[in-house]
Amino acid sequence: MNGTLNKVMLIGHLGDDVKMHYFDGGNCIGRFQLATNEVYINKTTNEKITSTEWHNLVVRNKAAEICEKYLSKGDKIYVEGRIKSRQWQAEDGTTKYTTEIQVTEFTFLTTKKETEHKHHQASESPKNTNFENPNEGLPINDLPF
Repeated sequence: MNGTLNKVMLIGHLGDDVKMHYFDGGNCIGRFQLATNEVYINKTTNEKITSTEWHNLVVRNKAAEICEKYLSKGDKIYVEGRIKSRQWQAEDGTTKYTTEIQVTEFTFLTTKKETEHKHHQASESPKNTNFENPNEGLPINDLPF
């Protein structure tokens, strides 16, 4: 294989709400930490051990706005992205380093806001949010190709 690959896939829980930063020109980034857990049994004590790894995630522009709107601390999310390291000068003159996951794709697995929304809708009549019927005019088992 001639090329290289920098790809990360994570499923975890948000450690805090998404923090947004807006720039001149309308661009923005969202930052949040994601916790992934590894559970194993200590062979000598038979004790169940949970090891948590924290990942710094960065989402940009529209994706950041979507994450801010729908995600909150504790929500479970699947993300894909790439590892990026960067450095900067702190106010005291020291050089700081960090490693982040630049998110390119994500899927919400469970969100508290979604659960709360469903809970509130349970007392209302069901609403159809599908504005088009994709099978209109076709038998259900007919393939379009």
